Amino acid sequence: MFLDRIPVAVFDYSGAACVIVSLIFLVRKHPTYWHFSNLSLAPYFLLFIATQQYMLAGLQVSYLIFGLHGSFLWLLEHRRDGHAKPFNETFWYNLGWVLTLAIFAYTASLTEFRTPWDILQFVVTSLSLIANWATTRKWIWSWYVWIPVNLLQALLFQHLGLWIQVGLQVVLASMSVWGLVEWRRIRSSVTA
Repeated sequence: MFLDRIPVAVFDYSGAACVIVSLIFLVRKHPTYWHFSNLSLAPYFLLFIATQQYMLAGLQVSYLIFGLHGSFLWLLEHRRDGHAKPFNETFWYNLGWVLTLAIFAYTASLTEFRTPWDILQFVVTSLSLIANWATTRKWIWSWYVWIPVNLLQALLFQHLGLWIQVGLQVVLASMSVWGLVEWRRIRSSVTA
C-alpha cells in the first residue's frame, strides 16, 4: 500500500501546520478558519489509517462534515444578521450533527475496545464532536471542551509515539485558552 512508503511524519507535519493556521482564524471568528481546518483533514485521515486509529480517522470525516456545514452555517448567519435574510435554523443547525453521529456510530463499531487506549480514543472522539458542534454555533463553552480534548489527545498520541501530535496538542490547548479569553472579551464588549 502507498501509505507504507510515506513516513507518517509527512502527514503529521502537514496536518499540524494547517491546524495552527486555522485556529488563528478561528479565534478571530474569520471564515478562513474552515478552509485551513478542512485542508488538514486529508493528511490526518491518512495518518490515523496508517496507525490503525480508526475512530480518529472517522473523526476526520466528521470534521469534514462539520467544516462544510460550519462554513455554510456561518455564511447563512452572516446573511441573516447583515441582510435580514432568514433561513431554516432548526434544519441547518442540526444537519451536521445528525450526519456526524452516523459516522461516529460506524467508527465506534469498527473499534474493538480491548485496551484503555481504545476507550481514551472513544472519549476524545466523543468530546471532539461536541466541541466541533459548539464551534459551528460559535458558543464560548466550546473552548472549555477543546482544552481537555487537546490534553487527552496529547496522552493518546504520546502512547502512539506521534510526537509531532503531542507537541501540537499542547500548542492547541494553549491556543484554546487564548480563544476562550478572546471570545469572552468580545462577548463582554458587545454586552457592555
